[in-house]
Amino acid sequence: MKKLIETLKNCWRVEDLRQRLLITLLFTAIYRFGSFVVLPGIDPAKLDQLQSQTKGGLMSLLDMFSGGAFSNASIFALGIMPYISASIVMQLLAVAVPYFQKMQREGESGQKRIQWYTRVLTVAILLFQAPSYLINLKMQASQALASGIAWPVFMVPATIILAAGSMFILWLGERITDKGVGNGISLIIMLGIIARLPQAFMQEVSSRFTAISGGGLVMFIVEILILYAVIMASILLVQGTRKVPVQYAKRLVGNKQYGGARQYIPLKLFAANVMPIIFAQALMFIPLAIVQYQSDGASWWVRDMLNNRSLMYNIVYVILIVAFTYFYTAITLNPQQMAEDLKRNNGFIPGVKPGHDTAEYIDTVMSRITFPGSLFIAFIAVMPALAGLLNVQDAFSQFFGGTSLLITVGVVIDTLQQIESYLLMRHYDGLLNAGHTRPAGAVSAY
Repeated sequence: MKKLIETLKNCWRVEDLRQRLLITLLFTAIYRFGSFVVLPGIDPAKLDQLQSQTKGGLMSLLDMFSGGAFSNASIFALGIMPYISASIVMQLLAVAVPYFQKMQREGESGQKRIQWYTRVLTVAILLFQAPSYLINLKMQASQALASGIAWPVFMVPATIILAAGSMFILWLGERITDKGVGNGISLIIMLGIIARLPQAFMQEVSSRFTAISGGGLVMFIVEILILYAVIMASILLVQGTRKVPVQYAKRLVGNKQYGGARQYIPLKLFAANVMPIIFAQALMFIPLAIVQYQSDGASWWVRDMLNNRSLMYNIVYVILIVAFTYFYTAITLNPQQMAEDLKRNNGFIPGVKPGHDTAEYIDTVMSRITFPGSLFIAFIAVMPALAGLLNVQDAFSQFFGGTSLLITVGVVIDTLQQIESYLLMRHYDGLLNAGHTRPAGAVSAY
């Protein structure tokens, strides 16, 4: 505890880091405040039906990522997800379309053009999602609209407000990245997730000490221990890498020798990030929701597939996650390109010929580490369903795994590493390593 307090004091002493932390807190507070600003003309007291709709299925996922803004009919109801969807589409285009492939290789100028296309695509998605959200709002809470305002008249300004709200969130995220600490977009997503943690925690505590769930203090402690173990496993998953050794050939330029250094290519066990879970959830939720609304007498297997705690649902879910992990890893990592870059920089993997053999070797290594990584991701993804078997409340069980846990762990680690780098530059110990504060006049060994 003393070490933590001293580290926080060190963070405050570094002026640049202090300013960045304050800017990050300010912008995140603006985002959270906007999540409770209801659309003009909507009565927040009459949104009970909309809030009950977001307690399960795809709607609960959207509400979780928006930090409750979706169920509050807020100006930030659509959140940052339209931008994430546009970014995924642009990543796929950069793999499949030669025009975007060339743009991606152009360095900083190409990245700026890709960002411009991503923003344009985000606006296009928003112009489709905003009316869809308002139509759903009309079906679920038509009485929430103030009297004297017709829905057709309300739709146009509300669409503009929702689109502008999402673009403002995007602007906040980019400002956090530039002026604050951590990746702004990721921080905003994480804030939306953990904003529901206190309420879910209190619901779980109250349910454990009632006759509904039972178990009392002992069962609650078991839950916390399981949650702690899952978080530690998620950290290992996010941090896990396979280091492929690389040797660079020596070359003489004048009287100086360059190269000869031995380095590593860090191939991440978790290269696909949370994308396989998001893809699998979308594939599981959307078609089955259509079947649910169109069929009055659904068969037993349809009912099982609509229940996220059933055995059939989770088996199909795991298979989809494994398949999408291989798919997303294949489109984001290009062994052929990595082999060409190594050859261009006079690098080689010891014992492997440059060129085609190097590409095959990297592809083989990736295939071998992707399978256990995909099973690990699938296990984390089904943990909320396993927690449900222990009578854990639905809201609290979401923090036992899935996208919420993996995103939170990844963002926290990335942010701590950035804070660590600022402290080490000023000769202070950081949050991730133990030790003592270096004297102000000490010379760094690095």
